[in-house]
Amino acid sequence: MYKDKSILAIVPARGGSKGVPLKNIRPVHGIPLIVWVANVVKQVPAIDKTVVSTDHDEIARIAEEAGLAVPFRRPDALSGDRIGDTEVLNHALVESERIYGRKFDVILMLQPTSPLRTRSHIEHVLDKLIDEKRDAVWTVSQTDLKYHPFKQLTIEGNALRYFDENGKKIIARQQLTPVYHRNGLVYAMTRDCLLNQQSCFGKNTGAVIVVEPVVNMDTIEDFEKLEEYVSNRNLF
Repeated sequence: MYKDKSILAIVPARGGSKGVPLKNIRPVHGIPLIVWVANVVKQVPAIDKTVVSTDHDEIARIAEEAGLAVPFRRPDALSGDRIGDTEVLNHALVESERIYGRKFDVILMLQPTSPLRTRSHIEHVLDKLIDEKRDAVWTVSQTDLKYHPFKQLTIEGNALRYFDENGKKIIARQQLTPVYHRNGLVYAMTRDCLLNQQSCFGKNTGAVIVVEPVVNMDTIEDFEKLEEYVSNRNLF
């Protein structure tokens, strides 16, 4: 319990990644990504239960060896690359409540592919969600203004076009309002948001802005970048 709320952390880790096969258990600095999640969860006493949602036996084995619970298997229907987070979290929440015989007030999604999360990130998100009575809270990073949506272009046929026609009005960067992108470190939502609003992004969603670097693991180059980052900063 944390501030009278029961907390369930869900770690989505399917086995069918196409870009980097089995990336959720690919090691960085000798540690599989899913074990990075286990290591930080152990530092957060606010979390009542942590479960892994996976369809893959080897992922399940490594997760359990690291101390994470894998009390169910994700069905094939929820294991494709076009399945949204909401469906996966819904299934994991319902199964967890059935297995553990209790309801959870707050759900955290902790993706192995964003391994630089810290205890502080998780606790700041929980505090904002509960103290401000939010439906959901996400960690975000500020987007470099060089990549602002108003500066983006598309190519349609052979013609170059503005992604947003408002981009034609931008002369100086001072005209641009800062924008943010989700960085994948921590997502939190209430039970009502997930089950009744059927969304990870509720009607009243807040943000925790992360200023330190974040690496999301989608390609082999990302793994190389994280390996270099970890080694240069002596994180272990």
